[in-house]
Amino acid sequence: MLSAPPRTKWVYRFREGSAAMRDLLGGKGAGLAEMASLGLPVPPGFTITTEACRGYIAAGGLLPEGLWEQVLAALEETGRTLGRRYGDAHAPLLVSVRSGARISMPGMMDTVLNLGLNEEVVAAIARQAGDTRFALDAYRRLIQMFGSTVRGIPDALFDRELARARGRARVRADAELTAPQLDAVVRRFLRIYHEHAHEYFPRDPMTQLRAAIEAVFRSWNGDRAIAYRKLEHIPDDLGTAVNVQAMVFGNLGESSGTGVVFTRDPGSGASGLYGDYLPAAQGEDVVAGIRATRPIADLERELPAVYSELQSHAAMLEKHYRDMQDLEFTIEGGRLWMLQTRTGKRTGEAAVRIAVEMAGEGLISRQEAVLRVEPHQLEQLLHPRLDPGAGAQPLTSGVPAAPGAATGVAVFDPDTAAAWGAQGKAVILVRVVTSPDDVHGMAAAKGILTATGGTLSHAAVVARGMGLPCVVGAGEMEVDEPRHKLTAGGVTIHAGEQLTIDGSTGAVYAGAVPMVPAAASPILRTLLEWADSFRRLGVRANADYPRDAEVALANGAEGIGLCRTEHMFMEADRLPVVQAMIMARSTAERERQLARLLPMQRGDFRGVLEAMAGKPVIIRLIDPPLHEFLPDHDSLLEQVVTLRTSGNHPRKLARLERVLHRVQELRESNPMMGLRGCRLSILFPEIVRMQVRAILEAACELRKASVDARPEIMVPLVGTEAELLAVKADLEPVARAVMREQGVQVEYRLGTMIEVPRAVLVAGAIAPHVSFFSFGTNDLTQMTFGYSRDDAEGKFIGQYVERGILPRNPFETLDPAVVQLMEMAVTAGRRAQPRLEVGVCGEHGGDPDSVVACHHLGLDYVSCSPYRIPVARLAAAHAALRE
Repeated sequence: MLSAPPRTKWVYRFREGSAAMRDLLGGKGAGLAEMASLGLPVPPGFTITTEACRGYIAAGGLLPEGLWEQVLAALEETGRTLGRRYGDAHAPLLVSVRSGARISMPGMMDTVLNLGLNEEVVAAIARQAGDTRFALDAYRRLIQMFGSTVRGIPDALFDRELARARGRARVRADAELTAPQLDAVVRRFLRIYHEHAHEYFPRDPMTQLRAAIEAVFRSWNGDRAIAYRKLEHIPDDLGTAVNVQAMVFGNLGESSGTGVVFTRDPGSGASGLYGDYLPAAQGEDVVAGIRATRPIADLERELPAVYSELQSHAAMLEKHYRDMQDLEFTIEGGRLWMLQTRTGKRTGEAAVRIAVEMAGEGLISRQEAVLRVEPHQLEQLLHPRLDPGAGAQPLTSGVPAAPGAATGVAVFDPDTAAAWGAQGKAVILVRVVTSPDDVHGMAAAKGILTATGGTLSHAAVVARGMGLPCVVGAGEMEVDEPRHKLTAGGVTIHAGEQLTIDGSTGAVYAGAVPMVPAAASPILRTLLEWADSFRRLGVRANADYPRDAEVALANGAEGIGLCRTEHMFMEADRLPVVQAMIMARSTAERERQLARLLPMQRGDFRGVLEAMAGKPVIIRLIDPPLHEFLPDHDSLLEQVVTLRTSGNHPRKLARLERVLHRVQELRESNPMMGLRGCRLSILFPEIVRMQVRAILEAACELRKASVDARPEIMVPLVGTEAELLAVKADLEPVARAVMREQGVQVEYRLGTMIEVPRAVLVAGAIAPHVSFFSFGTNDLTQMTFGYSRDDAEGKFIGQYVERGILPRNPFETLDPAVVQLMEMAVTAGRRAQPRLEVGVCGEHGGDPDSVVACHHLGLDYVSCSPYRIPVARLAAAHAALRE
């Protein structure tokens, strides 16, 4: 006889789980299980697995077979532990339902508290507690949370009714409403529920519980959860767990309360308990921003024994997890209960400090410290800050919730913020209070400002996780969301008008305030020095001017991987000379203009080489799409037509007609793929000769002054071996002549930029003629996809990513097909030239995921913006440590 297949275990009691079961139990469930196993005071309960969520979704919204029976058994056991029974009117058990994915996700379903209440149970609890007001307060909370979270009724409808009740009672806080007043609120809440859910509020506790569990499962594929997963690149197939836990009550009098604390300051990283709590409150009151929270230090004065116990549990959990913890707790009648522990979200500044100090305390190794800080978090430390000399006067101030300063136009709803952000506008999202529904708008903003909330409000937590400057709780600011305006300090700012926030001080300013760049702190330098000791990949900078080189050096650059000479031509005093040179009809005329440019270029190169003394400087020969330098065709045509029509100024007309004719000769249908790069150098070799002379004269002058100049010359846009050889034949005689004239020998290296797919295919033929390859990944991506970056990013890349046609924007993170092309070129190039140095000089060099790809390709270095060098250094260390 065949034995029956084993039943799938969908439900785990807290005592059955552990921190190692995070994938199955989610972060919250694994944390509860681990705290229970450590003997901490955790209200009993159970976790429904992420597998059950995936099964529910796969079945089209049906609970997996056997799940509900396991829930009922676990619920019965939870009640027995406390001598209570769910749904019983004599010894009732109430429970909470919380979502809990493996990765903390602000977009998931909100918590539902007090499940199991109906009129009979409310009466029983009122009798047992001797407090009718408490029982009614719990019931009105359940109706609102169940209505908004499970049935989708707008929270604002309930909030408005509650505000009216406070107005009628002439009180400021919900806690001041009496039992009869709360009884009236409950009746009105039940009417709101019936009108908008088109059903009566479910009195059956089992119906409440089942509906809440299914709502958690459905929320995994809700719009806000999907938006957050895309933002954070979280896989869609993880699913969420559901945690069902016996209720403990923080709203049971003044010796009760609730709060959230971190074991270290999530903003600065300073050691010690940091957080907020509220007496006579339930959990959502702390994070919703509807009541003014109190600093955790107040708890030490009011309930010292509870504070001491909380401090002890916090220290134990931080030591156990070896990381800063985010703890949720409730105090019921003077008894402390622990409701959550998880790794705390933190700012970039805090992440660096916590990692370095924990290594110093012996909790973690230096390798772990480096891995604890995500590369993108360093970008928060590189945000500009307000210029202290600007003398700007704030309109108002609030709670500094996430550091850094930001300027943008005020936007008062998340949809507009998302739309304007997609258009490239800098926006500050202004709200009374944010919710998970706002996440898509928050992600598009440069900063977030709210009128209410504390350091642990939704806005503060999400902003810190996203690295956005944030000010919350600006209580003197009046925000009128329907009319899209805010008023503070007697000034009104409407949507579209500029304002500035300082997330480090909490100040809010009208208009744009001047800013200064951030400087690396000593503790960040320590972390980056550790990172440097582990990474193999070099990090250089893209820098066109001496000032860029100085910033790059300050951020730890090991050289310059790309100096774009055509950027030097954009200076106002040079552009007319460059235009005259390009439009010249003869070599002699062109050389006259080049002679004027020579000393300018020589000075440019001298400055950059001197700033980077002792380090390699790769200078790319001219690579301009001609349209960037030519006079505007349409403007010229308009002037010519006007002069022809008027018959005036015949000499001016003749001159402009000659210019127009030449512009029409040089004008291209597709300038990005036209006469540029090495093609321009081959047709007009005098340009290359001038640039090479300027580079090597500058290097020779510096060598004479005992400055270790190390120039490297890069030929752009090569697609054939013959193109490279043609340019090389022009530049080598000039190099020899300059060194003869100067009486100085300068070792220079010659390389090429691999940005044309054909160059990848013939890399083995090109490599013997050069010392290095440098991938121009921006152009290589454009030509691989056949996209124009400017057009694609503005018109369809966003939609492609949104619809899953592309997993990421390929101009931000290297596409796998582009990586495959790079691998082909590296392999063929090094086979033909074993000592070939290979790097990346596209802006992908500052993207953490692209840096990891470059490490695995075995490249020698990446080059990026001077301000992203710390990010690339840390990403390179992560790649090496995780290999």
